[in-house]
Amino acid sequence: MLGVLAVLTVCGVGSFLMVLDEKQGTGAQANTSPPPTATPVDITSREVDPKPLTAAEVFPGKQIVIDPNKPTEVYTVIKPQVLTDCRAAASGEISKLVTKLGCSQVVRGTMRSPNGAYLVTGGIVNLDTVANAEKAYEAIKPIVDEGKGRFLGYAPDRQEKKSITKPLALASTHAGWNIRGHYLVYCVIARSDGGEIPIGDPFAKQILFDVIEFYLRGKVLEERASDPVTASGTPTPAAS
Repeated sequence: MLGVLAVLTVCGVGSFLMVLDEKQGTGAQANTSPPPTATPVDITSREVDPKPLTAAEVFPGKQIVIDPNKPTEVYTVIKPQVLTDCRAAASGEISKLVTKLGCSQVVRGTMRSPNGAYLVTGGIVNLDTVANAEKAYEAIKPIVDEGKGRFLGYAPDRQEKKSITKPLALASTHAGWNIRGHYLVYCVIARSDGGEIPIGDPFAKQILFDVIEFYLRGKVLEERASDPVTASGTPTPAAS
């Protein structure tokens, strides 16, 4: 299976695509495979997955650990936010696009990178169906390439005199996005000092992978798309 993470520079200095190979092991014997720890849950539409996302689900703590072997290298969550007006998460044609494709909410949060040199907004857009998520994924790149819209960073303290997150409100940011089920996930990056991010910056690439692929898709939405199996072999009942 081939997963594609779309990555763009939205300050007009270039763009690129990062292709990620998700290789699955083969040749495992059925009788030696460990028992499943979870059963899949359908998240292909809001009809079958009606429960709204919450800030506590997407950003349950103040820190996000990417590598358990490096517990001190964490993303520090500054502030999460739930938007019911999806237009506020983007500008121009992207704002119109997600509204047209049935966006009901956006859950986003702003973080500081492990080395402190970057500010990051990661978010999940709750669209109506997987088909609409796919449409959004394909439509966003030409919109950004033509300068007709972009994802917006979330700068919760931008009005304060000593604002920490204000660089996210500036135009010089990098952004990436991908989809899973009926959700569109995205990430916006800015340098903490407000400087320009060079094309091909390896730190920016790593942040996009960490936030989009590892955390939002691989952890938050993976947990939504699966029910843990108990010791008795049955899925854990969902909380009411």
